[in-house]
Amino acid sequence: MTQAPPTAIRLHDRDNIMVALIALAPGAPLDAGCAATEAIPAGHKVAIRPIAPGEPVLKYGQVIGIATRPIAAGAHVHVQNLGMGAHKQDHGFGSAAG
Repeated sequence: MTQAPPTAIRLHDRDNIMVALIALAPGAPLDAGCAATEAIPAGHKVAIRPIAPGEPVLKYGQVIGIATRPIAAGAHVHVQNLGMGAHKQDHGFGSAAG
């Protein structure tokens, strides 16, 4: 039995999003135990759990923005629901690489 290739990838275990590896249709299952609730273009972010307004969105374990409105699990995370805001920045990311 051949296992289907992954449709999205979670880049860090702290992330609350995955990145779509292919264009996802509504209902496409994600490895995180949820499904896309809308079309997600390849390379775009999809929430893997509900994200509340004001909550940080994490990619690579780092804050990439703040939710500007509620984001449901399986929803497209993009300019319509993600913005910048006051948040703690970790400028030391990758500093151990040498």
